[in-house]
Amino acid sequence: MRYNFDDIRPYTDKEVRKKIRKMLKSPAFDKVLMHIFKVRPKVEIVKLQLRMVRSIKQLQGGFVYDLLRTVINKTSDGLSSRGIENLDKKKSYLFISNHRDIILDAALLNYLIFENGMNTTQIAIGDNLLLYEWIEHAVKLNRAFIIKRSLTPRELMKASKKVSQYIRKSITEDNMSVWIAQREGRTKDGFDQTQPSLLKMLNMSNKKSLADGFNELNIVPVSISYEIEPCGLAKMKELIKKEHYGQLKTSKDDLKSMSMGIFNPKGKMRFSFGTPIEVNFEEAKTTEQKNEYIQELASEIDRQIYTNFKLWPYNYIAYDLLTQENEFRDKYNYEEKKNFEMMIQQAMIHIDFPITDIQERFLKIYANPVINKLKVTKK
Repeated sequence: MRYNFDDIRPYTDKEVRKKIRKMLKSPAFDKVLMHIFKVRPKVEIVKLQLRMVRSIKQLQGGFVYDLLRTVINKTSDGLSSRGIENLDKKKSYLFISNHRDIILDAALLNYLIFENGMNTTQIAIGDNLLLYEWIEHAVKLNRAFIIKRSLTPRELMKASKKVSQYIRKSITEDNMSVWIAQREGRTKDGFDQTQPSLLKMLNMSNKKSLADGFNELNIVPVSISYEIEPCGLAKMKELIKKEHYGQLKTSKDDLKSMSMGIFNPKGKMRFSFGTPIEVNFEEAKTTEQKNEYIQELASEIDRQIYTNFKLWPYNYIAYDLLTQENEFRDKYNYEEKKNFEMMIQQAMIHIDFPITDIQERFLKIYANPVINKLKVTKK
């Protein structure tokens, strides 16, 4: 079936000028620019620069690249990558990564891809994040396509088939890479895990065998590691509110997380690119066998993400404090441990819910990547 993708696709070059002008008319977007650039003259210069943009490549290679470089310089101790040099610049890939930050995961991935002379990816984003019209314009101008969330089961099935077809077409026909998170929603406890339902969605558009269908997508797992979780405390609050009080996060929570992710300290950041996964499944004869193969693929994606995940001193400190052992004492120094213990104290102050496991929850955010990596290396 051939779909009309106009309701989910990113904007084209022909739409750039019109959509930027619409975005610039938004008072809310003006406030965002003031928050970033502080003074009115600078904001007006930025608006003038945006009015001059005529293509997606010009927007991403100029304005967005410079903005991300400013974010990296002002809020982190540097961004590094590993493994991207092994990818074929002429090929398109499906990058599946762990998901830690709403905005930065995909934005920094594209920053690195652009720096390495590759075409930026299309980005999967949930429609729950399109809180204002200017946000929709901003993300679609940056090659985001929309995944619709709050639908009936029947509508969700139709929407999933459409997204699946869009992703496959982008990679196999348009030679455009795609980024998608390994799960719906960010990892809030540090335990990154690929949802088999994501892979089942990708397979909905497959007209070949199970193996050939996944192989033509050129899946590359990507491990995203922030030395300091920029939204760590906010994620803890979300989990506690859901588990203990049955409260779901609101659109205001998402907006706050977007801002925190961009402006909060992140320490060092590392994006590690794995190797393209080549699956060799036999033909699945039953639904049960097909599900087993898909779980195998999910496990392989996880294996690469865990193996390539950059562990920082705070990860090892958290693990040692959680297990009450000193297994990784050689991985950190006294000052790093004191700094991390201060972070724990700040969490105890800011998370003012009457529960007793706040410290354990905070430690797990940083310790779970170590636990996952140990599982893989032991296997």
